[in-house]
Amino acid sequence: MLTYNFTSTGSDSLYEYLYKCIKKDILSGKIKAGEKLPSKRMFAKNLGISVITVENAYGQLMAEGYIYSQPKRGFFVSDLKYTSSPAAEPKVDMNHLVLTGGENAYLADFASNQTETEVFPFSIWIRTMREIMSEKQEELMTNPPCGGILELRESIARYLMDFRGMSVRREQIIVGAGTEYLYSLLIQLLGERNMYGVENPGYHKVAKIYKSMGVPYCYLNMDHAGVRMDELEEKKVQILHISPSHHFPTGVVMPVSRRYELLGWAAGDSKRYIIEDDYDSELRLGGKPIPTLQSMDVSGKVIYMNTFTKTLSSTVRISYMVLPDQLAEVFYQKLSFYSCTVSNFEQYTLARFIQNGSFEKHINRLRNYYQTKRDQLLEAFRSHPIHKYIAIYEEEAGVHFLMKIDTKKSEKAVLDAARSRGIRLNPVSGYYFGTPPEEEQVYVMNYSSIPLEKKEEIVSGIYESIL
Repeated sequence: MLTYNFTSTGSDSLYEYLYKCIKKDILSGKIKAGEKLPSKRMFAKNLGISVITVENAYGQLMAEGYIYSQPKRGFFVSDLKYTSSPAAEPKVDMNHLVLTGGENAYLADFASNQTETEVFPFSIWIRTMREIMSEKQEELMTNPPCGGILELRESIARYLMDFRGMSVRREQIIVGAGTEYLYSLLIQLLGERNMYGVENPGYHKVAKIYKSMGVPYCYLNMDHAGVRMDELEEKKVQILHISPSHHFPTGVVMPVSRRYELLGWAAGDSKRYIIEDDYDSELRLGGKPIPTLQSMDVSGKVIYMNTFTKTLSSTVRISYMVLPDQLAEVFYQKLSFYSCTVSNFEQYTLARFIQNGSFEKHINRLRNYYQTKRDQLLEAFRSHPIHKYIAIYEEEAGVHFLMKIDTKKSEKAVLDAARSRGIRLNPVSGYYFGTPPEEEQVYVMNYSSIPLEKKEEIVSGIYESIL
């Protein structure tokens, strides 16, 4: 006869405690599959509890499938051989799962694109939020169009005309929570059987998105001007994803000759389109912004994409794409059932932020801030003995530059040595698909979150890592 001690039931009722005791014995194998449980009346008498308590415990066990009843025979334990025991060791080592958040463990992380707190316009943003809360109460509670609220799309259209020379209508602009979401819409819009081409080397996430969506894609090698035209034809690419104004990670700016070649290629087939990723055009620190491919397109073949994560914060998940007129029409016909993934509150706040000139002022302050930061960091490299072993280039655009190191150490040895000193370096070789070219020891140096007050310590740490 089963027996249990009811002297320490904790906060459980008697039937809950009994239910848990029996369940534990079933899962541990102490009570075997097919074994008959005591009758309710006999079990209650043996335990010194009421029959209703046993009845409730049995009822819960039956509801969860641990036991079953047979008429006029009693209660029996179910066969749980296909049920994993909670006492079994987990198949996945949870200690090795990567969790986001928390403090950065590095002295300097040149792979991070995190925005520093001091560069976000908190006071202006908060004031704008209060204005929206006061003035737009009805609009905040109204479902927006699938492409985003018209006020924000109009603001973006005016901004693109004023600062990028792009003449677009608000209906062509689709707002979404991050470019990843917009890519998923594009795949549905353009088709899942088309061959998508991505740059090699390039931004890994783009290929991962295409892979996760189950669409065919291929890598396109690059020359000094961008993706190679011969590979476009050879690999039968139909949708080309590029960043012509500032390629990541090489920093290549696509010359106008290659741009016209690509526009001619796209115009040659009705299924061909170019996705232009203009991810950091606002942060060009030297010279005028490079004209967009979209502004040169007369055939309606360029889909322009940009994001506010680089200019506002890496945690502000507001991006947008500009569809050619023909694709925009198809989008509204086929995909307008999707709801906009950015809240009204954020959209109205950003629209007002752009309309009242705060965004333009913020961009100007941001350029000055990053230019000062870049110059101080570069000066720290130039004034240190390390300058004999490095060459720095592509420092005029974005918030990173490239650094080539002259060392007898292997790339892995340099990375390990730097890591042991709290410095995370980011090699260009890591952005290649397959085997990268002959090791060149070139590193992408993203300085957006580098603490300037420790620049001497950081430079010295890199110097010691390469010797």
